[in-house]
Amino acid sequence: GAQDALQVIDAAIEQVSAERAELGAFQSNVLESTLSNLRIAHENLSAAESTLRDTDMAAEMASFTKHQILQSASISMLAQANQQPQAILALLG
Repeated sequence: GAQDALQVIDAAIEQVSAERAELGAFQSNVLESTLSNLRIAHENLSAAESTLRDTDMAAEMASFTKHQILQSASISMLAQANQQPQAILALLG
């Protein structure tokens, strides 16, 4: 009676303990590893995003500088083009 019931309860407790240990090992090994991998992937994606933003900024600055140089050259050419007719008129006058 009572002794048999205690043995059944003890066996059930051992079974529950074994299952908890197995679940704990799964959580520790698999889930912690997955979490670590996800954190690393997040860091890598953040670094890649930062690199892309920095690259875009460098490309935009290069393009801006190029356009400034072209604008300056255009203004200089217009100034010289405007001076030539005046120089010809001065020679003729």
